[in-house]
Amino acid sequence: MTAFWHREPTMRRSMGNETRELKVSHLLWLMRIAGLAMATWIGCAGILAVCMEMNTTAAWAGERTQSAPEQLEEKTVKEGGFADVAQSVTPAVVNITATIDIIDSRGGGVPLPFGGFGEGQQPPGISKRQKGSGSGVILSSDGYIVTNNHVIAQSRDLLVTLPDAREFPARVVGADPETDLAVIKIQAEHLPVIPWGNSSSLAVGQYVLAIGNPFGLNSTVTLGIVSALDRGGMGLARFEDFIQTDAAINPGNSGGALVNTRGELVGINTAIASQSGGYQGVGFAVPSSLAQPVLDELIKKGKIVRGYLGLGVQEMTTELAPWFSLKSSEGALVTDVVPGGPADKAGLHRGEVILRYQGKPVKDGQMLLEQVTRATIGQQIELGVVENGKERMVRAVIHEQPPIPQARRTRTTRVEHALAGVEVADVDQAAIQEYGLNPATKGAVVSFLEEGCAAELAGIIEGDVIIELNKHPVQSVSEYSAWYQRLKKAQAVLVVLVRSSRHLYVLVKSS
Repeated sequence: MTAFWHREPTMRRSMGNETRELKVSHLLWLMRIAGLAMATWIGCAGILAVCMEMNTTAAWAGERTQSAPEQLEEKTVKEGGFADVAQSVTPAVVNITATIDIIDSRGGGVPLPFGGFGEGQQPPGISKRQKGSGSGVILSSDGYIVTNNHVIAQSRDLLVTLPDAREFPARVVGADPETDLAVIKIQAEHLPVIPWGNSSSLAVGQYVLAIGNPFGLNSTVTLGIVSALDRGGMGLARFEDFIQTDAAINPGNSGGALVNTRGELVGINTAIASQSGGYQGVGFAVPSSLAQPVLDELIKKGKIVRGYLGLGVQEMTTELAPWFSLKSSEGALVTDVVPGGPADKAGLHRGEVILRYQGKPVKDGQMLLEQVTRATIGQQIELGVVENGKERMVRAVIHEQPPIPQARRTRTTRVEHALAGVEVADVDQAAIQEYGLNPATKGAVVSFLEEGCAAELAGIIEGDVIIELNKHPVQSVSEYSAWYQRLKKAQAVLVVLVRSSRHLYVLVKSS
């Protein structure tokens, strides 16, 4: 509210009484006029306040009022931070030490997947044990604990250390690599827990706290905000719907808690985006809306039952659409079909685009994936697919998803086109060992990329195996070179490649 008061200049002592009385009378007259104006304003606008100590949450009609979480956040900050929240949740966040047996075939330490601390180096070919640390959140007073799958994957021993320094051996109840979540169990009673919160009610800009054990430092609490919601396409898990936060998350935080200002569990800290390996202000957590049903099923069944068609898909884009005779970027592009799987038996094959599922439009590959995984096992579904502009209907039966199984370089003559700056090699024994390739894969493996070249900018990386150029098969370096020489300078190239045993379509445009 704008102040109406104005401080009068200090009166000189040499002024006479008459002058002083005039000044005071003038001031009183101004006060009466101001009071009358104020009364008229309040009368027109309605009663706004009774006194100056009114509740500051009062607002004009049409103005945005504070939500309950915002009022609590404001109150908490004014009262000295989030000490009460931190004290209530840290007893339920534990340290997890995992021991893994590895064989170092090349010499040097093998980094743990969750960024823990490796033990000393040993000569090549010698079996050794490596330890690393992560975090977990107590789900129940009788010892069920949630963590990330990558924290406990392939571990031979698990040790849980509580904030009060008690230690318990743990066993794996169930794990779900597709959401990077797992449940472990310790034999203990009367443990503190963090109540579930609703991640769907989060808003960008709200305060959150991350609790975990970074670098082995137990019960570390960091503060940040929700930076973004519904983050996907990170390549961290098959099902991605991450909360992004700038609360400091570092190696060892994986599996820890992300809580709101009411001390409710809204996420499981999972990963960071970093060029240095440490905190750079971009962290990701699995939201409670995704985590809670997965964890409930793991506790009850020890596994997650999902529908399965046996195909891989990727998002259709406006750039790819014309290559598949499509007018829009909607649909799911089929990149892989598992031999003998439901999709294969139904007649689906790579290069087709799925536009409809049970008569309803398919927006993208993620939408199709979610519909298939939620389908009833044994259910017959109908897909609308298109290839080369021709549409057809395909019927397939949903199966239960099976368990997920956990070079000499040749430089082509430089031409200024989309694949300039790419070096390839034959898929020989050296390349198979260096890049971990499937021996049955035929093509040209990318062995080097010039920094900033068009292929790198399009997402191609070293170790990718190119098997098609502009829909022409490539089974060797010589075939790659032959098609490479035919490319025109300004021509975009549709590349089909194999990465981690999966096919991927990439459109590379001339720089």
